[in-house]
Amino acid sequence: MLHRVAGWAMRRAGLAVALWVVALVAVSAGSALVGDAYKNDNSLPGTDSQRVIDTFAEHQPQGATESVQIVLHDESGLAAEKSRIGGMLAEVGKLPHVSGVADPFTANGSLSTDGRTAYATVQLDVPAADMPAEDVRSIIHKAQEIAGDGLQVELGGDLVREAQESGGGASEGAGILAALVILVFLFGSLLAASLPLLTAVFAVGSTLGLLVLASHIFTIPDYTAPVMMLVGLGVGIDYALLIFSRYRSELLKGAERPQASRIALDTAGRSVLFAGCTVVIALLGLLALGLGSLQGLALGVTVTVLMTMLAAVSLLPALLTLFGKRIERSVRKHAAKSRRHPGDGWRKLATIVQRGPWIPLVLGTAALVALCLPALDLRLGFADAGTDDPAKTSRKAYDLLAKGFGPGFNGPLIVVADGSPAAAQALNAKLATDPGIAAVTPPQQLADGKVSTVLVFPKSAPQDEATSELVQRLREETLPQLAGQTNATYLVGGSTAAADDFAGAVSNRLPYFVLIVVGLSALLLTAVFRSVLIPLKAAVLNLLSIGASLGVITLVFQHGWFGAQEGPIEAFVPVMIFAIVFGLSMDYEVFLISRVHEEWRRTGDAREAVREGLANTGSVITAAAAIMIVVFGAFLLSPDRMLKQFGLGLAVAVLLDALLIRCVIVPAVLRLMGPSAWWLPGWLDRLLPAIALEREEPTDAVPAEKERESV
Repeated sequence: MLHRVAGWAMRRAGLAVALWVVALVAVSAGSALVGDAYKNDNSLPGTDSQRVIDTFAEHQPQGATESVQIVLHDESGLAAEKSRIGGMLAEVGKLPHVSGVADPFTANGSLSTDGRTAYATVQLDVPAADMPAEDVRSIIHKAQEIAGDGLQVELGGDLVREAQESGGGASEGAGILAALVILVFLFGSLLAASLPLLTAVFAVGSTLGLLVLASHIFTIPDYTAPVMMLVGLGVGIDYALLIFSRYRSELLKGAERPQASRIALDTAGRSVLFAGCTVVIALLGLLALGLGSLQGLALGVTVTVLMTMLAAVSLLPALLTLFGKRIERSVRKHAAKSRRHPGDGWRKLATIVQRGPWIPLVLGTAALVALCLPALDLRLGFADAGTDDPAKTSRKAYDLLAKGFGPGFNGPLIVVADGSPAAAQALNAKLATDPGIAAVTPPQQLADGKVSTVLVFPKSAPQDEATSELVQRLREETLPQLAGQTNATYLVGGSTAAADDFAGAVSNRLPYFVLIVVGLSALLLTAVFRSVLIPLKAAVLNLLSIGASLGVITLVFQHGWFGAQEGPIEAFVPVMIFAIVFGLSMDYEVFLISRVHEEWRRTGDAREAVREGLANTGSVITAAAAIMIVVFGAFLLSPDRMLKQFGLGLAVAVLLDALLIRCVIVPAVLRLMGPSAWWLPGWLDRLLPAIALEREEPTDAVPAEKERESV
């Protein structure tokens, strides 16, 4: 299949490029016409927080509408501003989709005890998904018209947070520009540097349009697009770079352009396809978690990786054919200017590591373990206004409410009582005695009168660990005891409870996810390299790099290192990083080990195979890693906290994997293993299918008898 696709692309280069252009234009135009239908599926089947949501849906069938909070603050007191505030609220009540506005001076509990802070609830007539962002911004602007002369007006709520989100594009553009600079330095030619970049842009652009169209059929969350671009740009550039680098090296060896293309696709092309398959396996492993919010994301990123693989073996060969002559001239000109062979430094590094392999192995492993330790304190949660930029109105409203009404006011727990009115009253009295609760509202019956709800305001902030401990205490001790006395059913819901439930669901299913991803990837590596120890080494080192990246995220975003806003880690970030990083780590593993294996089959010398394998791939691996690091790291410029965590985690993992693991620890491990690295039991050899990643060269290959004798 690889030969047929790539061969056709080289023979019909102009047509292949034209088809990619048509596909990109068609899906982009189609997606622009129909628009997206992204939908966040935050369901958590079997959890208490999901049962609370289902209870509301059952006993309040008309559906819930959304609301916005207008927070008012004046250090001199709000009484003097009563008429001005009343006029503003009346104007807000006339805006589209506003069904009512509560008066903060008459509504129960809406005015702080010191009279300096109040909030007005703006009730909307539509659910959150149907509320236009422009109408939310109209509410914000109308409310803030009266601000001044000591009166501060801020707005809060999920809709306000979404409406004030900054536009994207800056981080993606910065990553692409930085990648182009690295490629120009690597190849010494703007044209040569542009080919991997162009291949990635076509793949990501086409996938983005397909994703929009697929959102009308599948449930795809709205944060899939930026994550897809994050992964697609890094992977797409890398895959094209690995193939182009092999093409370039074959040209420098004296091969003709068509022959260089065939060899590159027959070696690096196979490695790219295999590495891409491991990424896909890791992403599809997310389906084992059974969480709807991750399944759509996994589908979107999987399609992205598949498209980058297709572009690498179809679009790139066509571009190499069309621009081959000019590329060859620039490659030879750049090589003539270079005073040293690009692999000399890596050959020396491999020699140094092989002389004393235990020292780099122990020091490198100790460094990875040390970075993994902070991840043991990892605390999952969902971002709220408390982690927003302090300059945003949603964050200011959050802080004002916390100051005026207590830190727990921004994240009340919802306790549902399914039983008699007496059971609801007993619940209210019981909750009021808990030392972690600041206030409890009187029971409110839902529309059908069968179920009552109570709002519980903790003394701690929504993202504090004390609030999670309160949820656990209510569920495991307080409410079960009360249920035994009243024969009622009590459920705890709310955003904090949902975050705890999500973390619990992930923790319970994580062992199956890890087993599936690691097991299938190890099985593929065993089949390809005909080795037992190589896959085992890859699995252990990949897990260490993932743990180290999670440790760095914990230090930065949870503990506030380098000035980052302190808070929990987004609940689904660790599993997504595990899936993506494990797959990406296999890219460098496959690219390096396949070249080492190629040299091993050619010479039968284990030490020489490691030296030559690193010499031929070290510069490419570091360049590819540098590109991924700048692409992923550029997302630290994003205003979205989730994307910042993704970007930092992926960048750190790639940095550690490419430099410390592949270029230091792996050569040391292979030196200690020696020829045993390629040992495979005979019975397993007969069971596994034969998958070749390198071109077969019978005249130079090590005879089977010699290989067995060496082992």
